[in-house]
Amino acid sequence: MKPFNVFPYDSKFDFLRLRWISLTIAALIMFAAIGAMVFKGFNFALDFTGGTVTELRFDKPVDVDDVRSRLIAAGYDSPQVQTFGTGNDLLVRLQPKSGSAGQASVTADDVLRATSTPSNPGTVVKSDFVGAQVGSELALNGLYALLFVVLGFLIYISFRFEWKFAVAAIITTLHDVVIVAGWFALSGHEFDLTVLAGVLSVMGYSINDTIVVFDRVRENFRGMRAAPVDVLNRSINQTLSRTIITSFVALLTVLALYFYGGGSLKGMAEAQIIGIVVGTLSSIFVACPLLTMWFMKVSKQDLMPKARDEAALARRP
Repeated sequence: MKPFNVFPYDSKFDFLRLRWISLTIAALIMFAAIGAMVFKGFNFALDFTGGTVTELRFDKPVDVDDVRSRLIAAGYDSPQVQTFGTGNDLLVRLQPKSGSAGQASVTADDVLRATSTPSNPGTVVKSDFVGAQVGSELALNGLYALLFVVLGFLIYISFRFEWKFAVAAIITTLHDVVIVAGWFALSGHEFDLTVLAGVLSVMGYSINDTIVVFDRVRENFRGMRAAPVDVLNRSINQTLSRTIITSFVALLTVLALYFYGGGSLKGMAEAQIIGIVVGTLSSIFVACPLLTMWFMKVSKQDLMPKARDEAALARRP
């Protein structure tokens, strides 16, 4: 066993023996996530729906629940109140009052009057208004970013590997993204721009982990005389320690961000935590099993060096 390896380099876990079970479980979870998104929907933040975000600073620490109750009494539905920095700083997110429209309907002065008390006065640090049209544009731009990343991954992997690998990698990545997004729909946790950034970072992490495994698959197909299933199993085992160690270190970083990064970064960290766990499992139990099925079934001929590659290899000293 090499130093710092979690598993021996020549371990012989038969992951592909359970490929039908693992793919079935992955598909069921993914369809459940899609169902949550379709039938329950997301709890979109003001970034997407429009409203007012106000930062307040008080002389003394404040009770978040008490502030929330006073805002509800003032006529604001479902106010979102959280501390950030110290206990004296509050971030208040509000939808416009029912039956009103426009920026003037929700002002920083209204928020300040509703939240301040004679014993603990507050001041407005910053107040921003996000219109509904701007929110719609942000949501659309987020969708464009997602499609752009998927297309870029597909082109890159097609050039680096072979189209079967590209399709399997994109399916695996989309599986991870759908599960992360489905979690936010199912849990009702707020979905804002930082969460969207977390989802996009999950795509990058997932595709990176998958490419590492696929690169070893290509090397082993060219150097081993064995059936495709055996080659895939060997490749997963050889990269298993690297996958686990990398995921564990990344998870430690994101956990620190989740617990100590403040409320404004909690959603992004939550998306990354789920994405790292799901992405690690999918690179083992989804990506390679897909290469043994249907039109994606890979063979040695798909990965042998092309004629120009062989000529280049022959010219090497």
